[in-house]
Amino acid sequence: MRRVYGWLLGGVFGLTVAALHLPAPSIPAQRTVSLKPRATVTHKSIDEMSGIARSRTYDGVYWVHNDSGDRARLFPIRLDGSVIVPPFVSRRDASERAEDPSYEGIQIEGAVNIDWEDIAIENDILYIADTGNNGNARRDLAVYVVNEPNPTATLQAHALKRIPIAYPDQKTFPSDKWHFDCEAVFVFNRKLYFITKHRAAGQLGTPETSANLYRLDSTHTDRVNVLTKVDSHADLGGWVTAAAMSPDQRRLAVLCQAPQQCVWLFDRPARGDKFLSQGKAQRISIENAKQCEAIEWIDNQRLVITNEQREIFIVEIE
Repeated sequence: MRRVYGWLLGGVFGLTVAALHLPAPSIPAQRTVSLKPRATVTHKSIDEMSGIARSRTYDGVYWVHNDSGDRARLFPIRLDGSVIVPPFVSRRDASERAEDPSYEGIQIEGAVNIDWEDIAIENDILYIADTGNNGNARRDLAVYVVNEPNPTATLQAHALKRIPIAYPDQKTFPSDKWHFDCEAVFVFNRKLYFITKHRAAGQLGTPETSANLYRLDSTHTDRVNVLTKVDSHADLGGWVTAAAMSPDQRRLAVLCQAPQQCVWLFDRPARGDKFLSQGKAQRISIENAKQCEAIEWIDNQRLVITNEQREIFIVEIE
């Protein structure tokens, strides 16, 4: 979540937690990992990282964005915390650092950051989720589709489309259940998926630890696309702040923040896409991640986690 003024944008008022209806057993953590930052992003324009996606085209490049209240822009970074700045951008820093402190990222034309919460990638297509819905009252939730820009050759990119979305089970705004906030999106089998973040109705800081999984089956730009509800989980231990599919499409990583910080790993089910209830699961408890908000796979055995404090962590999967 961003600062309080960001919460007020577009009917957004607090944090989010995922709620699922098909009960699944709560699985004890198999191990606990105490995280230590591998790097910190110090670039001044990146002040609250909320999503991360690994480029499939440009080696070592990760796309990040700020939370609500920022402009509609992306930043290319590396896992050492450095920001990739096009060589034609003037160097104005007398210290002659490789990064230009005046660099303001890649502007996404035709887009607005009401509450960007996550980013996913499929080949060279980026999906930016403007799906933060803290007060569960927004009726303008959407996903922006962007051709991945060359991080060293441009300062602007135009959104190919804006896909409006809505939940099939939300009838009022806000509803009596605050189960319609989303900070976690991922791509599986060429479809975009959403995991919701839940809280007690009307209580910004009271998480519920359930979650729902939805799928986007249509991509109309001139009318609302109603998501398909796919699956649920009754208790993930914490509210969901990010998700990512492994490069081999065999495991889904789900990041949870509070009250228990953890990473769930759900194996791909034998059939279909009910990851939360039918796939074999394990949970890794994590410590010292602060406000962890984003997760992505480096490869099939390593995950990168970032937090709102701009720290970068790497988790090895056993």
